[in-house]
Amino acid sequence: MRQIVLDTETTGLEPDMGHRVIEIGAVELINRKLTGRHFHKYLNPERDIDDGAFEVHGLSRAFLQDKPLFADICDELIAFIKDAELVIHNAPFDVSFLDYEFKRVQGAPRVNDLAQVKDSLAVARVKHPGQKNNLDALCRRYEVDNSQRQLHGALLDAEILADVYLLMTGGQTLLFSGDKRDVNTESATSALQKRDVSTHSLRLVTAGRDELFAHEAFMDMLADKAGSPPVWRRNPAKP
Repeated sequence: MRQIVLDTETTGLEPDMGHRVIEIGAVELINRKLTGRHFHKYLNPERDIDDGAFEVHGLSRAFLQDKPLFADICDELIAFIKDAELVIHNAPFDVSFLDYEFKRVQGAPRVNDLAQVKDSLAVARVKHPGQKNNLDALCRRYEVDNSQRQLHGALLDAEILADVYLLMTGGQTLLFSGDKRDVNTESATSALQKRDVSTHSLRLVTAGRDELFAHEAFMDMLADKAGSPPVWRRNPAKP
């Protein structure tokens, strides 16, 4: 299964008000494992950036002035996401902006014509109802390192979301390897099954006299409360 974890940064909150995509970041998963392939572009929005948006991502119009237009990278983006499952946090927001950008390019399709879309925010709300489920909150919950996320960045956020999504949906991204992107649940389980323990010996620890008396006293108390002795006392093991 091919999945693309994707994020965007924009000039504002409403594509209907003419706001534009200024950064796209995406990483590829094959069978729930990061492949190392990614898509990352800064874009010239040909308009000003809202102050509130700039405070979130720190991308200025001056920085973006010499970057390509969306139309220039449209075909490359389509090729990267086509026929995959897109994993996006708060997907309606990003999809609405991408659809707006595609609409501006003559003949370009809509997102849902290219790929299936899974909203990881909706998944998180089902798993953690009534809790904060933004990306930072999920990083804390699943112990994903987001210390580099001082400002939002599309590629960094896509990489972080990939780790969170794999953990949230039952995957394992860190167990035996120093590089968390090299291990998933299946390979980790396989490593456990193949580990050679024949050379290891287990130390036998027996209960002391006081511990045995305490255990028997506790069993007596349970028998009194239950009104009958435990099964193993009624049917003692044969020597």
